[in-house]
Amino acid sequence: MMKRLIVGSLCLLMSFGSIAQKKEIEFTEFDLDNGMHVILHQDNTTPIVVVSVMYHVGSKNENPERTGFAHFFEHLLFEGSKNIERGQFGKYITNAGGVNNANTSNDRTYYYEVLPSNQLKLGLWLESERLMHAQIQKIGVETQREVVKEEKRQRYDNQPYGTILPEIMKRAYTEHPYRWTPIGSLEHLNAASLDEFVDFYETFYVPENATLSIAGDIEIEEAKKLVKDYFGPIPRGGKEIPRPDIVEPKQKEEVRDTIYDNIQLPAVIQAYHMPAQGTEDSYALEMLSTALSGGQSARMYKSLVDEQQKALQVAAIPFSSEDPGLYLLFGLPTIGGDLKELEDAMDAEIKKVQEELISDKEFEKIRNQKENDFISGNSRMAGIAESLANYHVYYGDANLINKEIDRYMKVSKKDIKRVANKYLTEDNRVVLYYLPKSQQNQ
Repeated sequence: MMKRLIVGSLCLLMSFGSIAQKKEIEFTEFDLDNGMHVILHQDNTTPIVVVSVMYHVGSKNENPERTGFAHFFEHLLFEGSKNIERGQFGKYITNAGGVNNANTSNDRTYYYEVLPSNQLKLGLWLESERLMHAQIQKIGVETQREVVKEEKRQRYDNQPYGTILPEIMKRAYTEHPYRWTPIGSLEHLNAASLDEFVDFYETFYVPENATLSIAGDIEIEEAKKLVKDYFGPIPRGGKEIPRPDIVEPKQKEEVRDTIYDNIQLPAVIQAYHMPAQGTEDSYALEMLSTALSGGQSARMYKSLVDEQQKALQVAAIPFSSEDPGLYLLFGLPTIGGDLKELEDAMDAEIKKVQEELISDKEFEKIRNQKENDFISGNSRMAGIAESLANYHVYYGDANLINKEIDRYMKVSKKDIKRVANKYLTEDNRVVLYYLPKSQQNQ
């Protein structure tokens, strides 16, 4: 018992334990006969293992009349299975001294467990149960409907600025399924039948739509055998997996609106259409965001917060995604400050990068920041497991975990100036003013 507690505590303390990245991340990958892709990374420096499964299904794969299903299943598949009683899934993890979680995006759903390495079999069993024997039952569906309702209240409805993404998305996209966010519609979830939930599970939660990524204190050959034992018997789904091919029409004029929300301070949000992740221009835009808001010495913070004192907070955030996404700029004015003045000041910073090349010194700084961010993201077992899965699912090349930084380093100062002019234009953006509800009738 004491040994298990010690190992468990070590797991919790080091669940995202750092490793030194002094050489390339080595991995082994293969496909099972049922179509599941498997990626294994061995690192025996700490006694932990990350077991993860990424399903290539997100909110964009949903029926427009049944939005919220992908996120709903993220919750529902912790309910239990044929061999795991309701409410016991998480207890297996905590009793073993581990942690687990899941998340859903527009493009994929991801589950992971971080465990003491002597619990590898437990992680494999739990994930195989989720894939093969999940129980889609009325009691679980009703329970998780209430959980999702509470999450929506806490994270969207009652959190300041929590509705920014839904409000932006439904204005930025008119046809593409990115027009709704993963939380989806509670009305759609309430209206859905049990058969519809079962059909979603049988369509998307199949081996050929799943990538199993394991990183940590393992032996490759032993892990291969265990993976085949636990996942090999699972049959292929066999259904055609829906992949939306809708192309969002080019935006031709600025969209502008005002949102009254439960906030104390107003905000201005600009959202520009940007290309899909993995394209050359997407890397240049990410480098631009580092120049604009990559820390307190970056352009927007230094100018708008420190020097002009027009803003309390500013940020440039590229929302890269599998299909063309959005490049967001966010600003909170100083108390009593004018939103139009802040927006004009934000536009002025964009205009500077459109008209002049950034300096050599600034360029070197953002290159160093990006390289540091890249290395830091892959300095923990959990980060490695997720990155390997991401690169395989999105690009079909898990080795980008070692090579993608080269794509950032190929971006030139001229590229940054060029994409600023190409994408950060008025006719390519949505602008929202967020104001306190107390100002609505003034």
